[in-house]
Amino acid sequence: MSVTRIPIEEMPSKSKVAIYRLPGGGGFLWGVATSRDLSLDLPGQAADALAVIDGYLTDAGLDRTCIVRCEVIVTDHDRKPEFDEVWKAWMPEGHGPVRSFVQSIMPEGDQVEIIVTAALPTDQKA
Repeated sequence: MSVTRIPIEEMPSKSKVAIYRLPGGGGFLWGVATSRDLSLDLPGQAADALAVIDGYLTDAGLDRTCIVRCEVIVTDHDRKPEFDEVWKAWMPEGHGPVRSFVQSIMPEGDQVEIIVTAALPTDQKA
C-alpha cells in the first residue's frame, strides 16, 4: 500500500494531507484546512481555507473538479448562507461534490474547517 502523508508541523502525529495511490493507478487525496489568518470574518476564513485546499490539489496535480466529498465544520451553523456564497464562487459549476455542513466547537479564533476527498486520475501512478 502506498500512502503519502504530509504531517501538521505542530502535531506530527496528525496529517493535513494523505494520498493513497491504487496499485494500477488512481487513488484518493484527503486534505484538511483552516484559515491561516484567524483575524478574518467567516467568509474571509472560508476563502483562505479553500485557498489552502487549492494548494494541496495543485501539489498533487489535481484541480477542484476532482473533489468528490467535502465536510465543512463551522462554529455557527446559522452563517451557512455566507459560506455558501464563498463556496459558489470557488467551486466550478457542475462539479459540486457531496458536501456536509455541521457546527462544532473549535479552537479560539477558528470559524471554519474544511475536509476534502479528491479522486486521483487513473493515469496517475505512484
